[in-house]
Amino acid sequence: MSYSLIIKEQLKQFNKTIIVSGDKSLSIRWVLFSSIANGISKAQNLLMSEDVLAAIDIIKKLGIKVIFNKNICKIYGEGINGYKYKKNLTLNAKNSGTLGRIILGLIINTPNPIKLIGDDSLSKRDFKRVTEPLSKFGASFKLSKKKKLPLIIRGSNNLRPFKYLENKGSAQCKSAVIFGAMRTEGTTIIKAKKSRNHTELLCKYLKLPVKVKNKKNYDLIKVKKVSKIRSLNYKIPSDISSASFFIVLTALSKNSKLIIKNVNINPSRVGILIILKKMGVKIKLKNIRIYKGEKISDILIISPKKLNSINCPKNLNSGSIDEFLIIFLVAAKANGISYFKDLAELNQKESPRLQWGARILKMMGIKTITTNDSIKIFGNQNLKINKKIVIKNYQKDHRVFMTSVIAALAFGGEWHIHDKDSINTSFPSFLKILDKFKK
Repeated sequence: MSYSLIIKEQLKQFNKTIIVSGDKSLSIRWVLFSSIANGISKAQNLLMSEDVLAAIDIIKKLGIKVIFNKNICKIYGEGINGYKYKKNLTLNAKNSGTLGRIILGLIINTPNPIKLIGDDSLSKRDFKRVTEPLSKFGASFKLSKKKKLPLIIRGSNNLRPFKYLENKGSAQCKSAVIFGAMRTEGTTIIKAKKSRNHTELLCKYLKLPVKVKNKKNYDLIKVKKVSKIRSLNYKIPSDISSASFFIVLTALSKNSKLIIKNVNINPSRVGILIILKKMGVKIKLKNIRIYKGEKISDILIISPKKLNSINCPKNLNSGSIDEFLIIFLVAAKANGISYFKDLAELNQKESPRLQWGARILKMMGIKTITTNDSIKIFGNQNLKINKKIVIKNYQKDHRVFMTSVIAALAFGGEWHIHDKDSINTSFPSFLKILDKFKK
């Protein structure tokens, strides 16, 4: 039987201050950068989720020493050419698409074939989108089941630069090519649709030969070969994707107020804040500062008296792609019809999230019209649930689980949400933080 969570009570009003876990995207990137740096890198507030631990396991298999001491993680980098490529090596990215795709750029020069595997969910996701550009460096790939994992990479000692058009808005594919280019003589040029830029910001902070020109609709990135990377001591800021669940919980609660401390508000990640403001949620950023290239802030949220529907501009999609499931809950309580479009990328995640968003809303009694890449949500300002809802068989997608929990606490009803352990991939402390709202 599935390890399920049962919620029967709607959350009452609250006034809280919380801190959420370290940013997952930055935690994984810190691990990867530190593994090819020269010397010892230290991190505080590293997210101790299954995805990040998978990244640590992979670099250890590549010969990198890692030590945990209380709340500090130390990685003993061996330099840009420090990986030990043993024969018959298998690397397991588990559930992490970020790790699975980016690591291929780091091992692009492996002299021995390496097998990359993942869990059931990751094994259903498209890897051709990253192996296709990486093969232009000179590496070769053999994929199973057309374009899926497991795959085998055979690297090249004669990597060549190329021009790459990234038109999906995938930070994972873009980052994989950036890392591959770091090992390549000459200049690799990337014209990339706007997406998360954590990799580029870390490159800038580390003063690597990576130049970025920000255009209106795309970024032009030029990468030259890297000879040395300095060690990186980093206090990982909190994850806005994790914070988003509590932001929306506040937006859907009456007479409530919340402060979330030390959140990464990278401009490529704050789509949810812009969308919710347009829908009438009161959000203020306080104590804004720059930390090692990243913008950090405390976020104040005050529950609104009324929520407005939205025709969501598609230019906000890439900056909120991981948050749309939870945004859909706000649309469910908004006045009028909300429309979200060009969301095909949403179905390239741990589960087909657009379909799951529509499914959850239907179970809640909300009418939707859904296509392959869009959804119309017919909001109900007086939405209150008085029935039993069961959430299961969702490929253990952590965001489906957490969205369902927020819906249960905000709208009532009796919810049976299976696979409680799914949160371990990205946000193990989610339920512990929620307990603070009940006190």
